[in-house]
Amino acid sequence: MSELLTREQYHAFAAELQFPTESFIGGRFRPALSGETLPTINPATGEVLAEIAACGTEDVDLAVQAARDAFDDGRWSELHPNERKAVLLKLADLMEQHSLELAVLESLDSGKPIAECETVDVPETIHFIRWHAESVDKIYDQTAPVGSDAVAMVVREPIGVVGAVLPWNFPLLMLGWKLGPALAAGCTVVLKPAMQTSLTTLRVAELAHEAGLPAGVLNVVTGRGSVVGAAIGRHADVDMVTFTGSTETGRLFLNYAAESNLKEVVLECGGKNPCIVLDDAENLDSVADHVVAAAFWNMGENCSAGSRLIVHENIKDALLERVCAKTREWRTGDPLDPANKLGALVDKGHFDKVVSYLHRGKQDGHTVLLGGEPMEGNCVPPTIFDGVKNGDVLAREEIFGPILVVITVSSVEEAIAVANDTDYGLAASVFTGNAKKALRAARAVRAGTVTVNCFGEGDATTPFGGYKQSGFGGRDNSVHAHDQYTQLKTIWLDLND
Repeated sequence: MSELLTREQYHAFAAELQFPTESFIGGRFRPALSGETLPTINPATGEVLAEIAACGTEDVDLAVQAARDAFDDGRWSELHPNERKAVLLKLADLMEQHSLELAVLESLDSGKPIAECETVDVPETIHFIRWHAESVDKIYDQTAPVGSDAVAMVVREPIGVVGAVLPWNFPLLMLGWKLGPALAAGCTVVLKPAMQTSLTTLRVAELAHEAGLPAGVLNVVTGRGSVVGAAIGRHADVDMVTFTGSTETGRLFLNYAAESNLKEVVLECGGKNPCIVLDDAENLDSVADHVVAAAFWNMGENCSAGSRLIVHENIKDALLERVCAKTREWRTGDPLDPANKLGALVDKGHFDKVVSYLHRGKQDGHTVLLGGEPMEGNCVPPTIFDGVKNGDVLAREEIFGPILVVITVSSVEEAIAVANDTDYGLAASVFTGNAKKALRAARAVRAGTVTVNCFGEGDATTPFGGYKQSGFGGRDNSVHAHDQYTQLKTIWLDLND
């Protein structure tokens, strides 16, 4: 990745961009059959960037048929693994060549800070595509120990047509998480980006075609979730759906599967994640850095955000002094200014929702340590509320904005009990100087990823997903992600005469 540009250079580059606007079906761009469009809006300015095809069920039918034809004739699934790998690696190379374009498109469309897009989202997406490409010829099937009179082979076969429904908070990165293993497994894909953030997905589809991905293997259908997402979920010729988004919407996909063909469903949903700091935590400056990043990275629009700081009373004041000092360094404003750590919330509706929680925190009598007032351009500054109990609204509901609540505890047992007292179980962090205490706490917290003395989500090698209402049916990332895009088949060969 090249060095970051200046604010003025990013704005000049953005002014010259051409925006993809049509769905991508069967290897070519096409408008919605109805001719209807929806605006995609720069949340920081309110400017309409482009009119995107507002597809309907008939467009989904076309995309699924294209994906089914491409799967059934084997133009992708029956390629030699090395050939599939070569195409995916070529796609990653093309994305790298167009990384600045992708980063600016992502920032314009979603409000994400350009520095994050350039240094995290785009390179990480490329890395995930490459990682899964390299796994194509390295995941082995098995034979079972059935004695000398037979041979039992356990083989993976691609599951078929995959419907992938993406969120608006990490459009590119979630595309990489879904597309990498699905294509590596030999599946064909009908992909629906979030209505607010379609631009980078459409551009990647174009680059995938240029990389040599056969027509029909990757199809992108844009439009409203209530129309396009529901049509994918209910479609009888879609073999599985992978979804990242709210728990509320995730429930709908389970219903859609039950109403149609009992398709496989993998959900990665919400979180209200605890960040536990015990009284023997070391290097509070470092702890504070991780707490701030956990709470405010990506404007808190992150399902794994550490939005509940559960801190021991003996260390609370010293930690909060550092957390507040470091939070003041996180500038909020123009997403195309690389000096800003926080940009705009994704749209006006979500901005209003987050602001309502600012009002609720004050109404409930919580102490505002920092922030608390909305800004222009759909921006909310990083805000810290103290004096919160785990039963309060701000501690129970997923806000999906830059709001951190502080909950005080007096023991490790109380910290773990509070951490687990939630409907969610996606991620958690534990800070302590005692290795045994760290491992015991990590085992006791019911979450899919628990980090010790740091905030993070793992990497391409580790599975990501949640317990309870944070997840269902599988995991993103790692070799385990490939399992959800395949079916296991037993082939039994009788060797008796």
